[in-house]
Amino acid sequence: MSSEDNNNQPSESNQETIEKETASKSSEDKAESIKKMAGGFLSSAMKLKDEKPKIFYGAVGGAVVLLGIMMFGGGSGSSVSGPVMKNLVIGQKYVLQGPNAYDKNSTIRLVAVPGTIAAYDDTEEDDRVGGCKHMPPGTPVTVLGFQDAFGKKNAFANVKIEAEGECQGKTAWTNSINVQ
Repeated sequence: MSSEDNNNQPSESNQETIEKETASKSSEDKAESIKKMAGGFLSSAMKLKDEKPKIFYGAVGGAVVLLGIMMFGGGSGSSVSGPVMKNLVIGQKYVLQGPNAYDKNSTIRLVAVPGTIAAYDDTEEDDRVGGCKHMPPGTPVTVLGFQDAFGKKNAFANVKIEAEGECQGKTAWTNSINVQ
């Protein structure tokens, strides 16, 4: 091949350069058309605001209402469900469970007086260990009675511990949700 033949044929690098220029012009044209369209929309909106403000503000209000409906409405229709308190019966045997605890091995707090569960500060180690105050999940109990509290019927349950050991036969109070 002579040098003349080589000069007459466009090289691959020239073709790539031409394609890149065409692509950049195309993207610039698109950007310009978008700017023109946005400018046209903005100018027509401002014209509408000046000439017919009721229609303009009505449209803005309608858009806000639609946006609010989309944000706050809808959903699958299923409600969030959590632990449900059973209909406990006096004299029946149940087990202690901590449905509100993340740790499956967390203990269930038992107290001498209903409603005092929130009043305890058991940060001291000796308060957590002795006196059948904290029972492990799965401890068998018998329900002896109930106490209403905070406008909720049967909020606390008086239980008798049925588990073998030093706590067997002792009675205490716990949240009714802990009796399953």
